[in-house]
Amino acid sequence: MENQPQTTSDDRLWAALGYPIPIVALVLLFMEEKKDIPFLRFHAVQSIALNIAIWVLIIVLVAITFGVAGICAPLVWFVTLWPAYDAFKGNYTEIPVITKFLKDQGWV
Repeated sequence: MENQPQTTSDDRLWAALGYPIPIVALVLLFMEEKKDIPFLRFHAVQSIALNIAIWVLIIVLVAITFGVAGICAPLVWFVTLWPAYDAFKGNYTEIPVITKFLKDQGWV
């Protein structure tokens, strides 16, 4: 999907902030004037799914390594910066497994 002409700089900023700060994505889904914008909805839902996947991965790694991976767990958060940057550019970011799952469920 290419840049959408109706995407404003404000929309791109909201979408980008939703990845590293998942509470922003939740707020977007409840804001009346923002939740019906396809670009924002796509990125908000995808951001929530990505952050859930990251936290599940962190919990599993910490459990398997008896807490040793907890030291490196915050570094996994940096994975959210790539889709945030891409959303800020106005693109619909395709995260391989997550985007396909969300499209199959009809959530994006």
